[in-house]
Amino acid sequence: MKRDVAIIPFNDRLELVVACDNSGAIGMKPDDQVAVPYEIVSYYSFRVAFMECVSAGAVPFSVVLYNFCGDRAWFSLKEGITKGIRELGLEELSITGSTETNFSLSQSAVGISVLGKREKRKEAPLCLTEQMKVAVIGKPLVGNEVIECNGDVAPLRLFQWFSRQKKVLAIVPVGSKGILYELRELFAAQSLQFSSPLNMEKTAGPSTCFIVVYDAAAEDNIRMRAGRLFHPVQVIT
Repeated sequence: MKRDVAIIPFNDRLELVVACDNSGAIGMKPDDQVAVPYEIVSYYSFRVAFMECVSAGAVPFSVVLYNFCGDRAWFSLKEGITKGIRELGLEELSITGSTETNFSLSQSAVGISVLGKREKRKEAPLCLTEQMKVAVIGKPLVGNEVIECNGDVAPLRLFQWFSRQKKVLAIVPVGSKGILYELRELFAAQSLQFSSPLNMEKTAGPSTCFIVVYDAAAEDNIRMRAGRLFHPVQVIT
């Protein structure tokens, strides 16, 4: 399953996986379009990169922060990443990065990369069978909705739990192109139609929701764990 990551051969057994995310005009500068503390900006940017890295089958080991918001923003940005790391129980993840100090931007800009490693493998397209089911966990949200409708955002820890379940066959964070785009990419080898009570073409901003493909036998456990964040996807072959 192809994800938005770079795969780099490391040795005979391992590959490096690099995932990244960036945000612009979101922060504490007067010209920003969305006003939120930098801790929140970096938390959600880390969230996206982490989810992309893990969905590619990698184990993250390091985080790189690119700060264009000025020196004073560094501590808050780093604290947002640390918050995500603590939430995941992955205190061993190292954080490094750099701040642009030669020039000052009128709007906030932040970039984050998450580096991971995985066993070497060949990518193969996923084909839906009668024994599989599909659902979206969380709702697609963007901008101020992420703060105002925080209860509809799939928690990072919940994503981590799903990623570790053997009966979850695929897990895909939804990005700016929406749920429908991700489903079509996921099942690119098949001509399928999808329907859901959610807006499947809406951007999910900082991956406020994710797609899971799972063994139908795990239906009860999946629904119970996700609770009100569970949204079934009907697949028409």
